[in-house]
Amino acid sequence: MLQGEAFGTTYTIQYYSESPVSVQSGVDSVVQAINQSVSTYLPDSDISKINAGNDSLQTDRIFQEVYTLSETVYQTTNGYFDPTVGVLRNAYGFGEERPLKHIDSTVLDSLRTFVGFSKVALNENGTITKAHPAIYFDFNAVAKGYGIDRIGVYLSDQNIQNYLIELGGELLSRGKNLEKQQAWVAGIEAVDSPLEDRSYRATVSLRDVGMASSGNYRKFRIDSITGQKYVHTINPLTGKAEQSDVTSATVIANTCAEADAYATAFMAMGLERSKNVLSLLSDVGAYLTYVDASGNEEVYVSEVFQPMLLDEFSSDRK
Repeated sequence: MLQGEAFGTTYTIQYYSESPVSVQSGVDSVVQAINQSVSTYLPDSDISKINAGNDSLQTDRIFQEVYTLSETVYQTTNGYFDPTVGVLRNAYGFGEERPLKHIDSTVLDSLRTFVGFSKVALNENGTITKAHPAIYFDFNAVAKGYGIDRIGVYLSDQNIQNYLIELGGELLSRGKNLEKQQAWVAGIEAVDSPLEDRSYRATVSLRDVGMASSGNYRKFRIDSITGQKYVHTINPLTGKAEQSDVTSATVIANTCAEADAYATAFMAMGLERSKNVLSLLSDVGAYLTYVDASGNEEVYVSEVFQPMLLDEFSSDRK
């Protein structure tokens, strides 16, 4: 087992190797490469330079793969997943800049001028073109998942075939838990679970898939002056930091990056739009908690997700 810190959180890697192998330095190298390419928290990273207006920088493979995946999910979700939402994220106080003191419809209309994945382009030479210099890329909703996938690739390259990577609550599984001779098992955290005493509402069986969750039950900010609550999920189409009827989204996909991106999108899309998208995806499954018209908490489990669901401790499935 290997434990450490990466991407502003902690990780645990359980793995089995036929011969003694140290993977710490390799994992560290992967994390460093991801940060240098797509971390908005590093002022000298590629994404920070592009956000600052550098239009001649030739992006690396990491940036291009994250960009391409983001573009695919952007199109599949009809714009509900949009990494150019960074200007809005900063305005609400969830980014690297100070939040705006006042946000109304006029301010939102102005900010939305700088939001839209259709307003950017990845050129053949690896450079990025932006329709407006102020467009701010923020891949935080997919970069962590992508980083986990790259760690997984590294482990596989070391001939490690059975492992479970957990990083900041996101997971990537390969093979099985050899100690227990079964698939890897993970829990889905309850929406009302206290941070200091976490509980789980369901367990799932994972084998060769990634899993990521998103929820607003802890990710929000209260404006100290107005008392306004801003949730972490931002609707790119309206510009509002608003809660949809979906209160949490746990997604399973072939890669952790895909699971990460779709979990974020479903939070903004709401239940019905999410169900429509899921019906089109044969390799993406979701466990969504939502509030119905009467204010009751319910659960929707998609067809792809159902075979992986082991136990539910307290829920009303739909």
